[in-house]
Amino acid sequence: MKFTFRNLRRIAFCIGLAGFTPIMAYAATPSVDQALKLGPIQKDVDYDVPAAADIPKCTIKAEKIGNQTGWVVRGPNGGILREFVDTNGDNVVDRWSYYKDGIEVYRDIDENFNGKADQYRWLNTAGIRWGIDKDEDGKIDSWKMISPEEVTAEAVYAVRDKDPARFNRLLMTAAEAKALGLGTAKSKQLNERIAAATASFNELAKRQKTIGPNTEWAHFGGNRPGLIPKGTEGADDDIVAYENVMAMVETDGKDGQLSIGTLIKVGDNWRLINAPSIPDPTKVAEAAGFFYQQTLADRGSDGSGGNVAGDGPSEKVQKMMDELSKIDEAVARATTDSQRTQFNDRRAELILQIADEIGEKERPTWIRQYADTLSAAAQTGTYPGGVEKLKAMVEKLPSSTNDEQALLAYVKFRYLTGDYGAKLQKGDDFVKVQAQWLDNLEQFVKDYPKAPDTAEALLQLGIAQEFAGQEDKAKTWYKQLVGGFDGTPSANKARGALNRLDSVGQTMSLRGKSIDGKAVDVAAKDYRGKYVLVQYWATWCEPCKTDFAQLKELYNKYRKSGFEIISVNLDTNLPDAADYLSKNKLPWPSLWEQGGLDSRLANEMGILTLPTMILIDDKGKVINRSVHITELENDLKSVLK
Repeated sequence: MKFTFRNLRRIAFCIGLAGFTPIMAYAATPSVDQALKLGPIQKDVDYDVPAAADIPKCTIKAEKIGNQTGWVVRGPNGGILREFVDTNGDNVVDRWSYYKDGIEVYRDIDENFNGKADQYRWLNTAGIRWGIDKDEDGKIDSWKMISPEEVTAEAVYAVRDKDPARFNRLLMTAAEAKALGLGTAKSKQLNERIAAATASFNELAKRQKTIGPNTEWAHFGGNRPGLIPKGTEGADDDIVAYENVMAMVETDGKDGQLSIGTLIKVGDNWRLINAPSIPDPTKVAEAAGFFYQQTLADRGSDGSGGNVAGDGPSEKVQKMMDELSKIDEAVARATTDSQRTQFNDRRAELILQIADEIGEKERPTWIRQYADTLSAAAQTGTYPGGVEKLKAMVEKLPSSTNDEQALLAYVKFRYLTGDYGAKLQKGDDFVKVQAQWLDNLEQFVKDYPKAPDTAEALLQLGIAQEFAGQEDKAKTWYKQLVGGFDGTPSANKARGALNRLDSVGQTMSLRGKSIDGKAVDVAAKDYRGKYVLVQYWATWCEPCKTDFAQLKELYNKYRKSGFEIISVNLDTNLPDAADYLSKNKLPWPSLWEQGGLDSRLANEMGILTLPTMILIDDKGKVINRSVHITELENDLKSVLK
């Protein structure tokens, strides 16, 4: 019997309490050779395959993996090559994991436990793609999660392989377009673009000669994403989008480009709204913007080597960008501190060289990338030297003009956050580190009162004071944030925090749709004259899920006396919450809206941490804005007859 996925249900690894034995095909532990013959269902997975000479040195044995059990295949040096795990305790493998350089990079998942994979996930250094296969035929039907970089790669390969299905998986659906809440005119334009996209793609795939069978995606090309604020051309909510995105490609050693156009963020996905195109290097064409109409000529046609202008980056800059892409991959795969330091040093050097070569218009973008990169590496504790480099950049940058001040503030804030994160990772005295962090934030607010990052600084100051029990000081920071940065995500959260802190004795408003699509309103007749507990939770919050058992007991005990519960789920992805509730049913509704901790439901009361529970009296007024599960029954006894 062949060791393939198709017959895996019949020969699947049986994981019993007394040990491991495979069903039917093997009377004992499967051999390493048999285990290594099983590979990922999806083709584009870069994972370790040992050389034939090394296979006899590999091992396979039963191991505990957290609270689960599975077969683990290890290489000659002891590093993991494969994991085959039973996640639900039915003695059959339902998760197949593949490793690269000791890191898990991909999983095939049998979520419904019927012996066929229905989900495919790329992990860690391999990216964040999460594909869904509804009909379990080995082909991805839709993306549950995908980054903008991965969207451009998928678009390149869809053109290369003349695969309209692969392209359509990236295209925004009509339902997603409607959910954006654009104004009538803009919504019409969007739907027209989407409707024409598939036909345009098919035409491109037939006639283009630039993207060939040997073409490979190289890297993502584009400036940082922009936020289209609520109210713009009638939009109901903020929208995050990339404009004029390019995919850099390589074909037989030659560089090229594919114009992607606009990418719009929808939950944890990024969506295309138009077909890609091949840019004509002999022409300065109008950029394919949707929200911002700007010509390519305006973005660097002065011969300075701008990112997307005219012929694209100069040959010198393009070579540095190519090396930078490889360095990014090397950093992710580095296994020692010395390797990480070496690669991070080279990455920082490259970005500065590109900034010097790219031209004045694009230089600030690369300086920002330099700051983002160093700050992120420093906060993980893998590159403490990044803090000193950021400090040197802060001291070097001019500050004469408003634009220079803005760039300096951007870099300064990332220097402060990098320094704070590095000290926490190092294990320095937390009290001292926290005190210095708050002092730095206060000084930043004074020095750069109008900088965009000042909104985040004010929010962090307010949160820190609230968690320290200094609620009056917290309100001061929250009010300053709302007054100076109204309409920003930070201000929305701060306004809700003020509502929550002052909510006792006030009527609480809560309305929305439950996960099963029913309208819920705490002011509706169903809740009149009753005491209502509002519980904010998420599937990633273990204490929240632990609380459910006691909440069910209290609900059953006091419901006849006038006690009700409304849960508010703050997962980013609706399927996560829906899947959990399908297996752990609640006898009360659970609301959900897109946005997770930044959703309307979370921001209305400024929810900062989970679990958070608020108790409302029979008149709809808050009587406890931060009730703990251990206190809840006493509160109920004191108010219910």
